[in-house]
Amino acid sequence: MIESARTLRNRCAIVGAGNSRLGQVPGVSSLDLFMEAAAHALEDAGLRVRDIDGLITRGPDDAYCHHQQIGERLGLNARFSTSLDNGGASQILAVAVAVMAIEAGLATTVLCGYGRDAWSRTHTSAAARVKNQTRPDSQHDQEFGPEFGYFGAVAAHAFGARRHMHEFGTTREDFAEIAMAFREHAIRNPQAQSRKPLSPEDYFNARLIVSPFGLYDCSLRSDGAGAVIVTSTERARGLRPRPVLIRGFGSHNNLTGWFANDNMIRTAAFESGQAAYRMAGIAPSEVDTVQLYDCFTYMVLVQLEDYGFCGKGEGGAFVRSGALRLGGTLPANTSGGQLAEAHVEGMLQIVEGVRQLRGCYAPERQVSNAEIALVSGHGGNQVCHSTLILQAG
Repeated sequence: MIESARTLRNRCAIVGAGNSRLGQVPGVSSLDLFMEAAAHALEDAGLRVRDIDGLITRGPDDAYCHHQQIGERLGLNARFSTSLDNGGASQILAVAVAVMAIEAGLATTVLCGYGRDAWSRTHTSAAARVKNQTRPDSQHDQEFGPEFGYFGAVAAHAFGARRHMHEFGTTREDFAEIAMAFREHAIRNPQAQSRKPLSPEDYFNARLIVSPFGLYDCSLRSDGAGAVIVTSTERARGLRPRPVLIRGFGSHNNLTGWFANDNMIRTAAFESGQAAYRMAGIAPSEVDTVQLYDCFTYMVLVQLEDYGFCGKGEGGAFVRSGALRLGGTLPANTSGGQLAEAHVEGMLQIVEGVRQLRGCYAPERQVSNAEIALVSGHGGNQVCHSTLILQAG
């Protein structure tokens, strides 16, 4: 992080946050789900479409010029707009790009969002359910694929989990604690896709997907969308809702690949987090809640280590302490995350971070006295990472 990045600290704020219906929403396109989320974010901010002059979006992997499709539906001509392509790291990156665009004078008020129809895409037929993929075949590697037992992101992250278990003695009991904690949070969230209690017996009796991952180690297939609105802090003070300040952000991409060096067990979250901490001027001990990219239970555990909430190899003991639960030392994924609320590629983690810092929930769902939230994004064939640090305004 170059020194000048610190000048962006708290210069902008999120003033609106919203989401669409979540989970199984058949017959509704990802674009329409995006429009639902955008409408709720605008209502939350007390703004109208005509107040928006910037648009940064992402949609399904096969969408071309996604921001153009969204702008057309909104009836919006934007001074600045683009679509991003860093997988699950894109949504935080959108907020960072919005800040930079506002500071550069390219826009004043930017709508950022993501929408997907992954549940609908994977339930169009029996064959689609078996393939369980949302990208077209042309975007998948053609060598050493399913015929060798390698099933995309599940298998890739399973390799990382196995490596971590070998190096540090991590166990499936550690992963189970993450799945159960996030399910407990989802039960308190009326919009969550999975709200049935999850016991240790449920976890260990579930079918194996790719060893060591069972069903409840894997995030959901979901239809859904989320959106936030970014503007300058100066302008935010004049709007209705309590602003949430963008205190810091960072990005790092291990483009050498998931299997190169130690990238599976020391992920790009380390460098991304260090950049965000420097920009924000804080240490991990000052974070009150985290909303982590939980595509798989293992990624939660390794990010806790890489972000400095515990030492490398100590993630298992940290999660077993109950730290991630509401009332714990580091409440995590308080809406249920992608493991239980809905998998909307990290966009809902940003929305939840905003809501927690506003203190808008009932006590049983609210992190007490939350002032600082860290949000993470992970994706792009497992190697891209982004970090967002938010502060109550």
